[in-house]
Amino acid sequence: MIGLDFLVTSAVVVVTPGAGVLFTVSTGLSQGRLASFYAALGCTLGIVPHMAASALGLAAVMHAGALAFQLLKFAGVAYLIYLAVATWQNRSAFAVDALAGSSTPLKLVGKAVLLNLLNPKLTLFFMAFLPQFIAPADPAPMLRFAALSLVFMAMTLAVFALYGAMANAFRNRVLASRPIQNALRQGFAAAFALMAGKLAMSDR
Repeated sequence: MIGLDFLVTSAVVVVTPGAGVLFTVSTGLSQGRLASFYAALGCTLGIVPHMAASALGLAAVMHAGALAFQLLKFAGVAYLIYLAVATWQNRSAFAVDALAGSSTPLKLVGKAVLLNLLNPKLTLFFMAFLPQFIAPADPAPMLRFAALSLVFMAMTLAVFALYGAMANAFRNRVLASRPIQNALRQGFAAAFALMAGKLAMSDR
């Protein structure tokens, strides 16, 4: 049975805005509700490799190996910087004309998967967080781990999709105002850059 303490703690982790939320919201504003759902789905699928690594014991290696952590961390930093630059330069990102060139579902999912795949914090999260809710005497610890992981992923998908839907609700106002478009474009670019800086400065 999934405890309330796990659900509450996971909800706090998922609701706290990060790069995935930012990507989903920006997609919802620029391309609509369905596109934001694909972004949310991609962010959720990006959790799977970290979950698998933790389940296979690779998380312990990642935690112990400073070089492995640093390589993954700076790959994530580079991708966030790429998103920041691309968002800053794309002046049509939130414009009506951009709708004709919207990304395909596969591209959206791929970008979102890569975004979370290059987040080393997720591997450490699965290693340090989930084991707290698995009793040492549990007769099927891996089954318990899988159940907790799936619940966490379901919560991620639901919350991110809600973020995207909320962003979509303001979409018409955004499309009707060039100043708002520019402010959002610059704001999202700056946010991606700040997250890159925060990740670059972080320790384990």
